[in-house]
Amino acid sequence: MKKNKYEIDMCNGSIMDKLISFALPLMLSGVLQLMFNAVDIIVVGRFSGSQALAAVGSTTALIAVFTNLFIGISLGANVLGARFYAAGRHREMSETVHTAITLALISGIAMAFIGVLFARGALELMGTPDDVIRLSTLYMRIYFCGMPFFMLYNYGAAILRAVGDTKRPLIFLLISGSTNAVLNLVLVIKFDLGVAGVGIATVISQMISCVLVLRCLYKSDSSYQLRFSKLKIKKAYMMQIFQVGIPAGIQSTVINLSNVLLQSSVNSFGSIAMAGYTAANNLFGFLYVSVNSVTQACMSFTSQNYGVGKLKRMDRVLRDCIILSVSVSLALGVGVYVFGPEILQIYTTDPAVIQCAMEILLYTTVTYFFCGLMDLFPGALRGMGHSAVPMILSVIGTVGTRIVWIYCIFPQHRSLAILFISYPASWILTIVMQVICFYFVRRHVHRTHAELGANIENKQQ
Repeated sequence: MKKNKYEIDMCNGSIMDKLISFALPLMLSGVLQLMFNAVDIIVVGRFSGSQALAAVGSTTALIAVFTNLFIGISLGANVLGARFYAAGRHREMSETVHTAITLALISGIAMAFIGVLFARGALELMGTPDDVIRLSTLYMRIYFCGMPFFMLYNYGAAILRAVGDTKRPLIFLLISGSTNAVLNLVLVIKFDLGVAGVGIATVISQMISCVLVLRCLYKSDSSYQLRFSKLKIKKAYMMQIFQVGIPAGIQSTVINLSNVLLQSSVNSFGSIAMAGYTAANNLFGFLYVSVNSVTQACMSFTSQNYGVGKLKRMDRVLRDCIILSVSVSLALGVGVYVFGPEILQIYTTDPAVIQCAMEILLYTTVTYFFCGLMDLFPGALRGMGHSAVPMILSVIGTVGTRIVWIYCIFPQHRSLAILFISYPASWILTIVMQVICFYFVRRHVHRTHAELGANIENKQQ
């Protein structure tokens, strides 16, 4: 069902080349979105000092906790939209689009108020040091003022991914990312605004990407065309979006809560370790978006093929995604660790900070293919409309392991090495549980589809 040059036919033809065509722009988009924060960190670390670097970096996990529930809900819009689009259900697709964009607007405004009001209190709960907390609070409050733009862009991009279009969101982020980089340099170096400058630059760049994606949907002549006069929440579609999206959002939120606990543990080592974790975590983020792009591809391809009943093709999609995910994560993970000292020079020239960062990267990069596999199976399950159980298993496996680790093992052996071994340990445990879950759900889906086909055949006779 290819309507224009930007869309990908996920239900017919070869799979691997289409997965790459879908995932590569998405991967680059994720990298560019991370560049917003990376440029913030680089500029502030170079021109405003280690305290400012720690201030910006220490907010990353906390911002993720605040936002990931709503970003997870956008996955529900992606799955539902892909299903309706593949099946040619134009009215349902249109209703999904307008419900999703309305949800994005409401959640973005709500997050702006929550972030501004509770930023300092949340940072205090994390144990943010006194020499950092004022700057961290300022950055968070400015950042959250851009939440409506951030949410609208992400939900709009989710709709485009549902129809196989990952190229135009990439173009939009190229434009907004370039603007962010230029504004960072101007506001921090020329006007000496420090963390306020990088916050303002990020908000402006988010506004630009938001306007571009909404304009794209507005000018479309397909079933995902956006009309602002039609913005309305339809309960039936909202509930279907929530069915997939809320478990995914809860999973991301709870996992990031465990990362907040981890950040709190890192904070106990002081500002040098905090700065090292900030730089390492930013590199870690690049690995995440690269591997997550394959998971997103798996979810979209699975959802469209599920919508048209092509179950054997769904199996081939997962197989090819496993190959792609392991290949990408191993190549990038090993590369980041091997060239880590040189890459970290971009963030800071402090040898102590670089040493801390490399110690963290040792346990989180080379083993990252485990994380890719851990996310891939839940992605396939969400594509089939099953989101609750994978969420529960991810929370138990990932968060449970890290909480036990932080409160039981880490206090007995206080070091960054012991703290971050919890990452691969939690990934491996979660993979085992997710694979078992996938086996039973897949068997149920295939059996249900076979029974449905038999009933239709009997009625025709």
